Order: sequence, then structure tokens, then C-alpha cells
Amino acid sequence: MTSDEGREASAGFRKPELLIGAGSIEQIERFADAGADAVGIGDRRFGMRLMGHIPEERIAEAIRAAHSKGMKAYVVCNGILHNELLPALPGYLKRIADAGADAVVFGDPAVLISMRQAGVKLPLHWNAEMTSTNYKTAGYWVSKGATRVFLARELNMDEVLEFRRQFAAEIQVQVHGMTNIYHSKRNLLTNYWEHQGRPASGERLDADRKLFLIEEERKDEKYPVYEDESGTHIMSGDDLCMLESLHELMEAGFDSFRIEGLLKSPEYNEAVLRAYRLAIDAYAADPAGYSFDEAWLEPIRSLQDPDRELSFGFFYKEQVY
Repeated sequence: MTSDEGREASAGFRKPELLIGAGSIEQIERFADAGADAVGIGDRRFGMRLMGHIPEERIAEAIRAAHSKGMKAYVVCNGILHNELLPALPGYLKRIADAGADAVVFGDPAVLISMRQAGVKLPLHWNAEMTSTNYKTAGYWVSKGATRVFLARELNMDEVLEFRRQFAAEIQVQVHGMTNIYHSKRNLLTNYWEHQGRPASGERLDADRKLFLIEEERKDEKYPVYEDESGTHIMSGDDLCMLESLHELMEAGFDSFRIEGLLKSPEYNEAVLRAYRLAIDAYAADPAGYSFDEAWLEPIRSLQDPDRELSFGFFYKEQVY
């Protein structure tokens, strides 16, 4: 390919967004400097598995911080909503709309209804966790106003690519980090501690406690488990890492790549963002001449927990469920 042909190919390529969650103003700024294009933020009353709690009264400040760094700010309202939360939801959505949020991430239709009640319009990103497995269901939510769908992490590469071929709206896929394998609204860890006569004394049983679930048959695998305002979460025993095969997803034209930074240090998340930034920018500069550089992985490997393998997740598995 000539240099002119390479420039023509790269000109037709639209870079996918690089997205990560952020739990504080400091994280927003650090992740922007590491190469993130967008952050997911939120109040733990309405969002679950957030990187941190940004209360309603500070959400506008967080949105401004993201915008000042040239990033988009998506407010995450993906929690399992109960009746007692519904009265506060329209006011929250009105506040984030007034603050200039770039989109709302939702799974519950109550968010759509509350937006109508509040008289606000915002782009909607549908994230129904493991149930977002087919383009017909995704198309239904697009007909209700969604502009983007987040695919289930349990889909393999063939299914993901077929989704892209059949679906015209924006698609987001997770490309790095742990995945959720179980969630309960119950406070299982607190209940366990209290049953043993060791009450948690009000302390949240979250990332700071370094708790794991270990199966009797597979004692070498540790599944991180933590508790927040949304309940109890059990996470995968390894970390998804699609950096080596990212070109397959870029060639297919996916719109957003999500980094799951939960239960990771800021330094680790920054290393991941920088690596994926290098890969995306290299592909954008010359899609036809792109090749993966093993050196991009080294900073991630140097910080990777030795008890957690980097894997392709479900992308190359024939049996998904």
C-alpha cells in the first residue's frame, strides 16, 4: 500500500472511544491525562459497581472536571431500583441534565419514565448487564430512545461481530478488567460477619477489605467479593485483556471500548489506559499497516496481580453459558 492509500484508509476510520469509570475528581483528571476519552460517574444510590461515590451535590463539579479535560461524562444509573428511590430520581436526572451530562447509562425503564417526568432529554446508553445478548432486544431499546447499547460480557467474538453487522446504533464492549459474575441486593457479607458474631461496625465491606470467594474444588482461583450500597458483588477470577486482539474490534467498527477499573489501583488503570491509547492511535494512523506491539503490554503485566491471569474472557470460547 502506498502512503497516499494509507492516509485514505485512516481518514475513513473513526476512533473508538476509550471509556473508564471514575470515582473522584482526582481520578477524572488522572485518567484524562492517561488517555481516556470518557468517564462513567455516579451517585451510589442509583448506580452500582461504581469506582467511587460522587454524591448528587458534587456531580456537576465532576462533569465540569471531565469537560475541562476534553472528556465526556456519562452518569451511571444502572442500579436495581426500588420504590423508595423513585421519588428522588427525576430531580437527580434534572440536575445532571442541567450540569451538562453527555449521557445516562440505564438498565431499568424507570429511568426513562423519570426523565419524562423531569422534562429532560439526554442521550441514553442501555446497559442491561448479561441480558444484552441480541440485536432485536437492543433495537427495542433504541426505539425507546437509547443511542448506545453495552453488550453482555458473555458473548463470544462471532456473536459480537454479528451484533455489529446487524445493528446500526452505537455499540460499547468491555475490553479490559474483571467482570461481574454474581450480584445480590442483600448484604451477604455483613450478614455473614454478624452471624459469626463479628459485626462490621458500620465499615463497608468493599475493596479495602480484600475479600475473596474460593471454591472447594478450585482452591487456586480467587473470586473478589465486595459489598456496597447496591448489595453484594462477586467478580471474575481473571482479568479480560483484549489489547492483543483489539484490531479485530476496531476493524469491525465498534464505537466504545470500556475499561473496567473496579478494585484496581489508579496506577494500574493508568497503565491500562495508556496501553489501549497507544493501540487505538496506532491503528487509526495506519489501519492497513497496523501490527500489535508486545511492549504495550509490559506496563500492565508489571502491575498485574500475580494471582489473576490476563485472558480473552468469552471472546474466543465456543460454549458461552
